[in-house]
Amino acid sequence: MTPIVDPRFAERVSASFARQNAMELIQATMPVIEHGRTEIHLPHWRGVEQQHGFVHGGVVGMIADSAAGYAAMTVVPETASVLTVEYKMNLVAPADGEKLIARGKVVRPGKTLIVTQAEVFAVKDGRETLCALMQQTIMCVTRTEKSHGQPENLAKNENITETKP
Repeated sequence: MTPIVDPRFAERVSASFARQNAMELIQATMPVIEHGRTEIHLPHWRGVEQQHGFVHGGVVGMIADSAAGYAAMTVVPETASVLTVEYKMNLVAPADGEKLIARGKVVRPGKTLIVTQAEVFAVKDGRETLCALMQQTIMCVTRTEKSHGQPENLAKNENITETKP
Protein backbone atom coordinates (compact mmCIF):
# COMPACT_ATOMS: atom_id res chain seq x y z
CA MET A 1 0.00 0.00 0.00
CA THR A 2 1.06 3.58 -0.56
CA PRO A 3 2.20 5.90 2.23
CA ILE A 4 -0.53 7.95 3.90
CA VAL A 5 -0.66 11.29 2.02
CA ASP A 6 -3.43 12.80 4.15
CA PRO A 7 -3.28 11.97 7.86
CA ARG A 8 -6.89 13.23 8.21
CA PHE A 9 -8.24 10.89 5.50
CA ALA A 10 -10.74 9.19 7.86
CA GLU A 11 -12.30 12.52 8.86
CA ARG A 12 -12.53 13.62 5.20
CA VAL A 13 -14.06 10.30 4.07
CA SER A 14 -16.55 10.30 6.94
CA ALA A 15 -17.64 13.87 6.14
CA SER A 16 -18.09 12.99 2.46
CA PHE A 17 -20.15 9.90 3.32
CA ALA A 18 -22.36 12.04 5.58
CA ARG A 19 -23.14 14.27 2.55
CA GLN A 20 -24.15 11.31 0.38
CA ASN A 21 -27.94 11.40 0.39
CA ALA A 22 -28.25 8.07 -1.42
CA MET A 23 -26.57 6.22 1.46
CA GLU A 24 -28.83 7.98 3.98
CA LEU A 25 -31.87 7.03 1.88
CA ILE A 26 -31.06 3.30 2.12
CA GLN A 27 -29.96 3.58 5.81
CA ALA A 28 -26.34 2.59 5.12
CA THR A 29 -23.52 3.36 7.57
CA MET A 30 -19.73 3.31 7.23
CA PRO A 31 -18.29 2.04 10.54
CA VAL A 32 -14.85 1.13 9.14
CA ILE A 33 -12.47 3.64 7.52
CA GLU A 34 -8.84 2.55 7.26
CA HIS A 35 -6.04 3.43 4.85
CA GLY A 36 -6.97 1.62 1.62
CA ARG A 37 -10.08 -0.03 3.07
CA THR A 38 -13.66 0.78 4.13
CA GLU A 39 -16.82 -1.07 5.09
CA ILE A 40 -20.41 -0.07 4.50
CA HIS A 41 -23.16 -1.78 6.50
CA LEU A 42 -26.76 -1.92 5.32
CA PRO A 43 -29.68 -3.22 7.38
CA HIS A 44 -32.13 -5.42 5.51
CA TRP A 45 -35.44 -3.60 5.50
CA ARG A 46 -38.51 -3.59 3.28
CA GLY A 47 -37.47 -0.44 1.40
CA VAL A 48 -34.41 -2.13 -0.18
CA GLU A 49 -36.04 -5.44 -1.13
CA GLN A 50 -36.87 -6.77 -4.56
CA GLN A 51 -39.93 -8.91 -5.31
CA HIS A 52 -38.49 -12.11 -3.76
CA GLY A 53 -37.59 -10.49 -0.43
CA PHE A 54 -33.83 -10.25 -1.08
CA VAL A 55 -31.94 -6.94 -1.07
CA HIS A 56 -32.19 -5.58 -4.61
CA GLY A 57 -29.11 -6.02 -6.83
CA GLY A 58 -29.06 -2.30 -7.57
CA VAL A 59 -28.74 -1.58 -3.85
CA VAL A 60 -25.97 -4.20 -3.59
CA GLY A 61 -24.21 -2.32 -6.41
CA MET A 62 -24.67 1.01 -4.59
CA ILE A 63 -22.94 -0.15 -1.43
CA ALA A 64 -20.18 -1.99 -3.33
CA ASP A 65 -19.49 1.13 -5.45
CA SER A 66 -19.41 3.39 -2.42
CA ALA A 67 -17.29 1.07 -0.25
CA ALA A 68 -14.63 0.67 -2.95
CA GLY A 69 -14.83 4.34 -3.95
CA TYR A 70 -14.31 5.49 -0.38
CA ALA A 71 -11.42 3.04 -0.01
CA ALA A 72 -9.86 4.88 -2.96
CA MET A 73 -10.54 8.23 -1.32
CA THR A 74 -8.40 7.17 1.66
CA VAL A 75 -5.27 7.13 -0.53
CA VAL A 76 -5.64 10.46 -2.38
CA PRO A 77 -4.36 13.88 -1.23
CA GLU A 78 -6.58 16.19 0.82
CA THR A 79 -7.06 18.40 -2.26
CA ALA A 80 -8.53 15.53 -4.29
CA SER A 81 -11.68 13.47 -4.50
CA VAL A 82 -12.71 10.44 -6.54
CA LEU A 83 -15.26 9.49 -9.18
CA THR A 84 -16.18 6.02 -10.45
CA VAL A 85 -15.13 5.47 -14.07
CA GLU A 86 -16.50 1.93 -14.35
CA TYR A 87 -17.22 -1.21 -12.42
CA LYS A 88 -18.08 -4.82 -13.10
CA MET A 89 -20.03 -6.77 -10.53
CA ASN A 90 -20.94 -10.43 -10.22
CA LEU A 91 -23.94 -11.32 -8.05
CA VAL A 92 -22.94 -14.77 -6.78
CA ALA A 93 -25.73 -15.48 -4.24
CA PRO A 94 -28.97 -13.84 -3.13
CA ALA A 95 -28.48 -10.88 -0.79
CA ASP A 96 -30.45 -12.60 1.98
CA GLY A 97 -29.66 -11.72 5.59
CA GLU A 98 -30.34 -9.34 8.45
CA LYS A 99 -27.73 -6.97 7.04
CA LEU A 100 -25.20 -6.62 4.23
CA ILE A 101 -21.54 -5.69 4.64
CA ALA A 102 -19.66 -4.22 1.66
CA ARG A 103 -15.88 -4.34 2.11
CA GLY A 104 -13.97 -2.11 -0.29
CA LYS A 105 -10.21 -2.13 -0.78
CA VAL A 106 -7.60 -0.52 -2.99
CA VAL A 107 -5.86 -3.00 -5.29
CA ARG A 108 -3.61 -0.58 -7.17
CA PRO A 109 -3.34 3.08 -6.25
CA GLY A 110 -2.35 5.58 -8.91
CA LYS A 111 -2.14 9.33 -9.43
CA THR A 112 -4.93 9.40 -12.04
CA LEU A 113 -6.61 5.98 -11.89
CA ILE A 114 -7.10 3.73 -8.87
CA VAL A 115 -8.19 0.08 -9.16
CA THR A 116 -10.38 -1.18 -6.33
CA GLN A 117 -12.41 -4.24 -5.36
CA ALA A 118 -15.43 -4.82 -3.18
CA GLU A 119 -16.96 -7.92 -1.69
CA VAL A 120 -20.52 -7.84 -0.38
CA PHE A 121 -21.60 -10.31 2.29
CA ALA A 122 -25.08 -11.12 3.55
CA VAL A 123 -25.06 -11.70 7.32
CA LYS A 124 -27.66 -14.17 8.58
CA ASP A 125 -27.62 -15.65 12.09
CA GLY A 126 -24.07 -14.29 12.54
CA ARG A 127 -22.77 -16.10 9.45
CA GLU A 128 -21.41 -14.22 6.40
CA THR A 129 -22.21 -15.41 2.88
CA LEU A 130 -20.53 -13.81 -0.13
CA CYS A 131 -23.24 -12.42 -2.40
CA ALA A 132 -21.35 -10.07 -4.76
CA LEU A 133 -17.87 -9.37 -6.12
CA MET A 134 -16.96 -6.11 -7.83
CA GLN A 135 -13.91 -4.67 -9.57
CA GLN A 136 -13.82 -0.94 -10.13
CA THR A 137 -11.79 1.83 -11.74
CA ILE A 138 -11.74 5.19 -9.98
CA MET A 139 -10.58 8.56 -11.36
CA CYS A 140 -8.77 10.92 -9.01
CA VAL A 141 -10.00 14.51 -9.43
CA THR A 142 -8.65 17.72 -7.90
CA ARG A 143 -10.37 20.94 -6.98
CA THR A 144 -10.08 24.06 -9.11
CA GLU A 145 -10.87 27.69 -8.47
CA LYS A 146 -14.21 27.18 -10.24
CA SER A 147 -15.18 24.50 -7.71
CA HIS A 148 -15.10 27.12 -4.94
CA GLY A 149 -12.30 25.25 -3.20
CA GLN A 150 -14.46 22.20 -2.54
CA PRO A 151 -13.11 18.90 -3.92
CA GLU A 152 -16.60 17.43 -3.55
CA ASN A 153 -18.24 20.14 -5.74
CA LEU A 154 -18.05 18.12 -8.96
CA ALA A 155 -21.53 18.67 -10.37
CA LYS A 156 -20.25 20.47 -13.51
CA ASN A 157 -17.62 18.94 -15.79
CA GLU A 158 -15.69 22.20 -16.05
CA ASN A 159 -14.85 21.85 -12.33
CA ILE A 160 -13.02 18.56 -12.85
CA THR A 161 -9.33 18.35 -13.63
CA GLU A 162 -7.33 15.16 -13.73
CA THR A 163 -4.37 14.80 -11.42
CA LYS A 164 -1.20 14.99 -13.49
CA PRO A 165 1.66 12.53 -12.84
